This record gives sequence, C-alpha cells and structure tokens, in this order.
Amino acid sequence: MAEHLLHTRVKTAKGRKKSSTAWLQRQLNDPYVVRAHKEGYRGRAAYKIMELNERFHFFKKGARVVDLGAAPGGWSQVAVQKDGSTAEKPLVFGLDILPMDPIAGAKLVQMDFNDEKAPEVLKEMMNGPADIVMSDMAANTTGVQSLDHLRIMNLIELGYDFAVQVLNPGGWFIAKIFAGGTDSDFLAKMKKDFAVVKHVKPPASRKDSVEYYVVAKGFKGR
Repeated sequence: MAEHLLHTRVKTAKGRKKSSTAWLQRQLNDPYVVRAHKEGYRGRAAYKIMELNERFHFFKKGARVVDLGAAPGGWSQVAVQKDGSTAEKPLVFGLDILPMDPIAGAKLVQMDFNDEKAPEVLKEMMNGPADIVMSDMAANTTGVQSLDHLRIMNLIELGYDFAVQVLNPGGWFIAKIFAGGTDSDFLAKMKKDFAVVKHVKPPASRKDSVEYYVVAKGFKGR
C-alpha cells in the first residue's frame, strides 16, 4: 500500500497486559485499519473480501449473499455495494453471535450459528436460494492449538453444510480456514461439490496469521 504512516507507540497502561498493549499498538499502526476508518468500513477484514473478489470476481449485480460471522459488518458492507442491494430489496443476509449496527441493504440477525435453529432463521430471512455463501467465522481460542483448530474447523463445516443446502447451482462458497491438519480433509470434500476450489492468502491477511481463505466456484448441486 502507498500510504505512509508514522509509527505510533502505545504506553503500557496500569493493569493492561503486555499482549493487549502489543495488539493495540499493532492496530494503530496497521495501514488497513487506518484505511478502513478513512473509507467508512467497519474493519480491516473488508479489504480481505475486496481483494478476493478482485481476483475471483464472485460478486455480481443482483447476487444473493449470505454472510456468516458477519460482525462488525465489513464483508456485508462490501457485498451490498457490489450486488446492488437496497433497503427496499435486500440481497445480503448476515448472522453473528455479536451485535451489529444496521446496514442499508442487508438483513442482519444476532444469533449463535451453533444454535440448531440458526439455519432455519437464516432461510426464513432469505426466502430463497443464495448465489454466494461467505464465512468469516472463528471460534474463541483457548491457547491449545490442536483444540482451537478443531473448534474452528467445526464452525467452518457447519457453515459449509448450510451452504450446500441453500446455494444455487453454479454458486460460490468463500471461507476463512486455519491451517492445522483437518483442513486438508475439508478441502477434499469441497472438491467433490464444486467445479473449482482454490485457497489463497489475500494481502490484507496478516503474514503472521495461520488463516487463509478458500474460494469454491461452481457448486454442482445436490
């Protein structure tokens, strides 16, 4: 990115952990965070979905989009802009366990996707099939890497099971995945359901993160 930023130091406040201070300092000096604030996006994650779309071109005018793990709403903001969704004719449907401020053109619900009722709530909101299901869901971490990986992959697979229920033939599935062992089995399963499956780390994804994104194109239908 061309933006030049002066490095901001954060003083260690009394009672604040060093890890919290380091996180805050990284945020203040992150060019994507600064850019999101200037351009009116709700977080740096908005640029991840933009970069993925620039490469794969999945957003189209009139596309119906489901956003799982939507909070704070950056991905939904981008989807609304790209597919022409309006308050009168919403085409974007988002869900997250955390609260979200409204977005014109999106229907949003606060709910845990682990709740067995969540898929039906989303389907009722959608009132029809989807062209894109995208997931930025991640479970809270425990610090035990193997356990964290399994919890995260469980969420992703729940999102995938929902996607294959609601996607139109030819549809797309885009999801954040964490490297760790079981992700290879998941990718193999996806290749049976989609014509093309790619995995990529967009520039906006921090280099030190184990996350990457999978983009599946051409849902074969079930």
